[in-house]
Amino acid sequence: MTVSQTLRDYFPDAVYASGCPSRVVLDHVTSKWGTLVLLALSEGEPLRWSELRRRAEGVSEKMLAQTLRMLEADGLVHRDARPVVPPHVEYSLTARGAELAERLVPLMLWIVENAPDILADAEASAAAG
Repeated sequence: MTVSQTLRDYFPDAVYASGCPSRVVLDHVTSKWGTLVLLALSEGEPLRWSELRRRAEGVSEKMLAQTLRMLEADGLVHRDARPVVPPHVEYSLTARGAELAERLVPLMLWIVENAPDILADAEASAAAG
């Protein structure tokens, strides 16, 4: 498999160096919860904490908090805390986050469409030993 020409502009030797800043961002974006949070916010409407937890089913409060802080620090998610009682906080994608989500949605669609066959192949392979 060859690296696409566009990637060759950034990785001329087709080596994805461990010290490359893109590796840090890739880790954040492709983390299990990072991807699901970005996808949940991709519909464009700001979401509150509880709605994000509902949409990323299974995420713990701790992991959601860490993920949101990380994505906010990366400039992908905007946190809007309103000074009211009780506190009202909403999360939305920044312009950069929305641009990223546009690329993640087709990947997620591919995964959803192919997951049954991939899992069946993996199960068959495990059964064959």
